[in-house]
Amino acid sequence: MPIETSSSPADELWLKAALEQAEEAEAAGEVPIGAVILGPDKTLIAQGQNRVIRDHDPTAHAEIVALRGAGLASENYRLEQCTLYVTLEPCSMCAGAMIHARISRLVFGAFDPKAGAVGSVLSVLNHPQLNHQIEVTGGVLADECGDRLRRFFQSRR
Repeated sequence: MPIETSSSPADELWLKAALEQAEEAEAAGEVPIGAVILGPDKTLIAQGQNRVIRDHDPTAHAEIVALRGAGLASENYRLEQCTLYVTLEPCSMCAGAMIHARISRLVFGAFDPKAGAVGSVLSVLNHPQLNHQIEVTGGVLADECGDRLRRFFQSRR
């Protein structure tokens, strides 16, 4: 399944909610990446932000934190008909977790040319041998999402 690059006003609205999570992560000293998940009825069921430093947990990426919250909120590890919004193209760990959770749709902001696993470096999602396919829209508010990350890393140098 190819990556769609055109977005709707709703996609931009929910990605802005993910950007708010990224802003909170940055304020806490984390890499500014945020995520939100909408349930089947298109309402917010979970949100997440990078917590790897605070939680001393290498798996506490924004997507994983949001997936954990969505599983608890829905009382199910299968998140069928849910949409995950995240400010940066997911890594291989997060993409794999989305497959196992059966996320229906992924919308992300900036492409990640160093570790992106949705097409930039690897293509973990939508391999023809996998039994689950995810609709993907990428590059939504890409400049805004990418600028936040660039500013964060420039301030660290």
